[in-house]
Amino acid sequence: MNRLAHFDVPGHKGGRGNKELREFLGEDCIKLDMNSMKPLDNLCHPVSVIKDAQKLAAQAFGADEAFFIVNGTTAAVQAMIMSCCKAGDKIIMPRNVHRSAINALVVCGALPVYVNPGVNKELGIPLGMSMDDVKTAMDENPDAKAILVNNPTYYGICSNLRKIVKMAHQRGMLVLVDEAHGTHLYFHESLPVSAMEAGADMAAVSMHKTGGSLTQSSILLTRNTVNADYVRQVINLTQTTSGSYLLLSSLDIARKNLSLNGHAMVEKTLDYANYAREEINKLGGYYAFGRELIDGDEIFDFDLTKLSIHTRDVGLAGIEVYDLLRDDYGIQIEFGDIGNILAIISAGDRNLEIERLISALSEIKRLHQKESAGLFDHEYINPKLVMGPQEAFYGDKYSLRIEDSAGKVCGEFVMCYPPGIPILAPGELITNDIINYIFYAKEKGCFMTGTEDMKIEKINVVM
Repeated sequence: MNRLAHFDVPGHKGGRGNKELREFLGEDCIKLDMNSMKPLDNLCHPVSVIKDAQKLAAQAFGADEAFFIVNGTTAAVQAMIMSCCKAGDKIIMPRNVHRSAINALVVCGALPVYVNPGVNKELGIPLGMSMDDVKTAMDENPDAKAILVNNPTYYGICSNLRKIVKMAHQRGMLVLVDEAHGTHLYFHESLPVSAMEAGADMAAVSMHKTGGSLTQSSILLTRNTVNADYVRQVINLTQTTSGSYLLLSSLDIARKNLSLNGHAMVEKTLDYANYAREEINKLGGYYAFGRELIDGDEIFDFDLTKLSIHTRDVGLAGIEVYDLLRDDYGIQIEFGDIGNILAIISAGDRNLEIERLISALSEIKRLHQKESAGLFDHEYINPKLVMGPQEAFYGDKYSLRIEDSAGKVCGEFVMCYPPGIPILAPGELITNDIINYIFYAKEKGCFMTGTEDMKIEKINVVM
């Protein structure tokens, strides 16, 4: 390759055209940033090296086909939905989905049948779907094309995926699984069942989150129950035609690492997470929750690699603990929301860092603990869907101050990011409860996104 004279893109020509970029990223990295030249295959229509790498990924995850995704797991989730639903088709899904799933409905015009997740009143978090609620949704909507399932949720909670698959397939529905937070489930027997093992038809696996690839790289897994060539066409409706070879090669390297070392990596992660969970629970006030929550239904299983910690009993919102950890102790966790924080643990962590986290939480409790009175006690408010997301998003709208919007139909998204679960999505009724939640989240310092108004003071409502 070094002897090639490059009269193709990218224009930095192996870094020679942008010295600062070459020095910042390193010569080896910048040289690997190449175009889809013939010997390197083409992500849109793979026939050689990318095809082979995807085949190895499918084997590693127990799927029939695997597609490398370079537009994030967002693109994988959207490809799943758009490959089985068209305008007017129904899809059953829990309402605590990532915004990418509802975005897909805005784009393709499919209609959601929301199953409200269970809510743990003490922790204030959304759970999985109860089997009675899933059965009711399926029985009342026999024409639904598919059901989408989170496996696991951001907090580590899993629904009864095997049973959902059985119920859906009996009714001719496909099962799509958002496995953004479950890449590691495929590599250890002590973890909740993975989508492919449970018999799901498609799964979006966020390799960059817990699988070790570069940010924005993901894999879409499919079974032969769906037409893989059609899925590829749907992926190509939105995915870039200039797939990054840095991202693609990171997927292949991460797959190899998981195949060879995945079990040991998860074992180490579990050891770290279980130790941290035990030590944090000894501090008092905090509650690092785990498998004791399992009830066989709305909390069918729990991913023990997730260090989810309830903070309300020390008198602090999760986002306040997040800010203190980062600003005062140099510790960056995944997110803090109203009542909880989440620390992502992996085999890449070290003993010293786990101890730093435990010590910092102890110190924060000592210095900042106060009465929990006045803290918001729930993360999730059941929404009322008034019209389809596409109709609401593209319909005629006008802007109102959020405090004046009760009783109106929302025409856009409002959410804390992360976790990216909409507080409001297009087509939903705005209520005083929801308005109070938005203002509380803003006051506590949650990073709010979704509205056209960058200050999150106004909201677009349907005329």
